[in-house]
Amino acid sequence: MIKKLKRAFGHIRSIIVNPRRYFTKIVADGNMEEAMFKAFLYGLAGGVLVFVINLLTGASFTIGSLFSALIITPVIAVGVLFIMGGLMMLVSEITGGERDWEIAIKGLASVFFMYPVILGLNALAFNCVSMWVISILVDAYVLFLFYNIALYCMRGKRGNVLLVIGIIALFLLTVYATDYRMGWFVIKNNSAAFACL
Repeated sequence: MIKKLKRAFGHIRSIIVNPRRYFTKIVADGNMEEAMFKAFLYGLAGGVLVFVINLLTGASFTIGSLFSALIITPVIAVGVLFIMGGLMMLVSEITGGERDWEIAIKGLASVFFMYPVILGLNALAFNCVSMWVISILVDAYVLFLFYNIALYCMRGKRGNVLLVIGIIALFLLTVYATDYRMGWFVIKNNSAAFACL
């Protein structure tokens, strides 16, 4: 168990410190179960983290919130993995990269350590300013990871990858600059989003 935890932290450190080196090593070997399991575990960690944060900040304990933390959030994490995998395949097609579903899923699953971090940070937002700061920082880092996966894992052409990431960033800027940001904020944290009204 300790070995597995050390290996997991080693992977996270490699992704943060040297994403290029980490992502170029990902290959298709027919073992997608590990990627799905990883997404499920990080989803479970995120669900439990949000559940604990909500209890500590005064939310009442309910069976529904516990069920959401232990079942719904991990299942959503696996669903998000496959949705993002489809998006990554589209990006890879546009940028002239790999057309291998397994590599896309493995690359994305490797960054799912961000899932509990994102859920936890969103749950910690307590007013409009904190919602803005957390949301922008998280979205920027996720976009950076997406860029690294598209470039080094999927081996897309750099110019094309930059163009696609630029278009996604422009879309996000449009969301933040319009009233659509409220919907984006509500998904992340209801109470902090309503403080922005």
